[in-house]
Amino acid sequence: MGSKAKLTQMMQLTVLLVAAAAADLALPGCPNTCGGVSVPYPFGIGSVSGENCFLEEELELTCNGSTLYRGHGNIQILSITLDGKMDMLAFVSQVCRSGSQNDATPGDTTTLRTPAFAISSHDNKFVSVGCDTLGFLNSFRNGTESTTGCLTKCDSIESMESMQSEGKCTGIGCCHVDIPPGMKNISIQAFSISGFNSSFRFNNCSTSFVVKNGNYTFSMDHLERFPFQKAPFVVDWTVGSDTCGISKGRTDYACKNNSYCEDSNTGFGYRCKCQAGYEGNPYLPHGCRDIEECKTGSHNCISEQNCRETEGSFECFCPEGQVGNGKLEGGGCQQRQRRDVFSKVAIGAGVGLIALFVGTSWLYLIYQKRKVLKLKEKFFQQNGGIILKQQLSSRTDSTRSTTIFAVEELKKATNNFDENLIIGKGGYGTVFKGILSNNKIVAIKKSRIVDQSQVEQFINEVIVLSQINHRNVVKLLGCCLETEVPLLVYEFVNNGTLYDYLHKECKATNVSWKTRLRIATETAGALSYLHSAASIPIIHRDVKTSNILLDDTYTAKVSDFGTSRLVPLDQTELATIVQGTFGYLDPEYMQTSQLTEKSDVYSFGVVLVELLTGEKPFSFDRPEEKRSLTVHFLSCLKNDHLFEVLQMSLLDKENKQEIMEVAILAAKCLRVMGEERPSMKEVAMELEGIKRTEKHPWTNKSQNFDETQFLLHEAYNTREHGDSSGHQNRYDSSRDLELIDFGDGR
Repeated sequence: MGSKAKLTQMMQLTVLLVAAAAADLALPGCPNTCGGVSVPYPFGIGSVSGENCFLEEELELTCNGSTLYRGHGNIQILSITLDGKMDMLAFVSQVCRSGSQNDATPGDTTTLRTPAFAISSHDNKFVSVGCDTLGFLNSFRNGTESTTGCLTKCDSIESMESMQSEGKCTGIGCCHVDIPPGMKNISIQAFSISGFNSSFRFNNCSTSFVVKNGNYTFSMDHLERFPFQKAPFVVDWTVGSDTCGISKGRTDYACKNNSYCEDSNTGFGYRCKCQAGYEGNPYLPHGCRDIEECKTGSHNCISEQNCRETEGSFECFCPEGQVGNGKLEGGGCQQRQRRDVFSKVAIGAGVGLIALFVGTSWLYLIYQKRKVLKLKEKFFQQNGGIILKQQLSSRTDSTRSTTIFAVEELKKATNNFDENLIIGKGGYGTVFKGILSNNKIVAIKKSRIVDQSQVEQFINEVIVLSQINHRNVVKLLGCCLETEVPLLVYEFVNNGTLYDYLHKECKATNVSWKTRLRIATETAGALSYLHSAASIPIIHRDVKTSNILLDDTYTAKVSDFGTSRLVPLDQTELATIVQGTFGYLDPEYMQTSQLTEKSDVYSFGVVLVELLTGEKPFSFDRPEEKRSLTVHFLSCLKNDHLFEVLQMSLLDKENKQEIMEVAILAAKCLRVMGEERPSMKEVAMELEGIKRTEKHPWTNKSQNFDETQFLLHEAYNTREHGDSSGHQNRYDSSRDLELIDFGDGR
């Protein structure tokens, strides 16, 4: 037989072996492969005898020739594993300039719409390539959306070459970010920032995509021509839509014999796995088969002859006439000795064992005590206890002290951290409602530690909150460091967040203007206190409506200081990694990474616009020109169409002037250049003044309203045409809109 014939025979044998292995993983009679890709149940293609080959609609696949697709879409599947991973191939999003200036429209949107699949945060990166590029990865979950992405801009190929290493995505010409866990129902879109005006000579396309780690290497040539239209990425898949505890009692429970259920870390559905000692497909009846450890060598006996199979495991033994345990590490097997000799040896061994037991028991008790102390010391250091002690000991103000709680007290307060007592989840931890032994209701934050940077976030929040004493800032009562996961104890604020109050349908229509103005005034006062009245100035860095809590009287409480920064007294700005929430981020901070108090002023300006309009700061559900709420608001304000963007239920004859004045104040806060924004102290004073006018019925509101309209008109005329002396202002509102407008990419 020739070598070519042998090679053909080996390939045919390999295909048969793959098909046989795949057949064991699919439903009987159903297609088990497509184009060399194994299709394990609960996935399936089509139906047999009227029965679906797949468990549920989300897991239906289509085989088109030799290519496997999800459902009837255009996302190709490369591989599926029963560990909950799936490799896919999807189109990249790309926007290009075709020749004329400023004609680069947003790129095509790549989508994956199913809650059963979440983009794997461990196996992928989000990448954007280009020199005039802004890329977004959007996720829709539980009726809300979240967004991540990155920006890269470069004006010349020479400046880029001096900062760029070939093959590395450094952030200039190519940027990448980690993907947050649990992103599903995703869409990807690339934008041009300024229509490639400064880069079209060497780059006139922007590209954004999710790619599996290790599957993309950047090259300078990609700026002229991007080499591929599709990119491989990994998703985490699940079955069902509820947790294991809820699903086990249902008839459609997916985990079969000799398997167990594992909750998904994405918050949707669950996965099945074979129990220890079994292998196969846990979604098929009798799919988890007993592993034959003795035959396969997966045992620790001295030989296969000393190994006996048991259900789900094995046991080692010695043949008749021999003694021992039959294990390699246990002495194996030995011939049985004469009974009298054995008796003497047994008596001597027994006495020695008793003495040894007494001595080792005493040593063990001492060891256990030391182990507990070392473990507590380890957790204390691991949770930043030494850093916290150094920070607290260096403070000169000792009027407020931080209480150190015992972990047993906090376990009792939360019924051992019962999931039914969870009242919130954030980027840095989970918050439980608890009742202390003195019947005081508290909120206990259980931080989520992944790396050293999150330990620093936890210590930062303790240091920041321990220095604050203000009625409109949530109070820190203490912390616990003797557990693996650090804990913070706050006062309990029982009426949800301002975000819920504004955007939940059952509440939003009942929020009066008087209440909104009071909440805005209290929040501004709290931020003014942080900036100027605290012992060391504090920049919050994540001011948004979901971080403003409301108590039972709807009094505002500013919360979540995990990303805040203390400002040294001899500095006015800090260089930091850009952090915050999209829609609220200061555009000057995004471009320069220089954090100042005016960054909080900008975010508070977005909060004011939310209070005026009742709309979310950014939404892809709105028309393109209205996606960015601040851009739409400033445009309406500039063109004397303010009342078109206001929430209509707010407006009446009595408050028209107040609303106009707050709108003007919001516009001042949203100026692109931080130095031209008012300080938080000035904002708080102006809101307090507006709030006081409603207490004086003798005020000429008609005259004040006319003056307010005049000031509004003059404010924009001055910013666009210069002041009355003919001097041109340093920037105009049109530039404001251009820099803020991330919605259409221009």
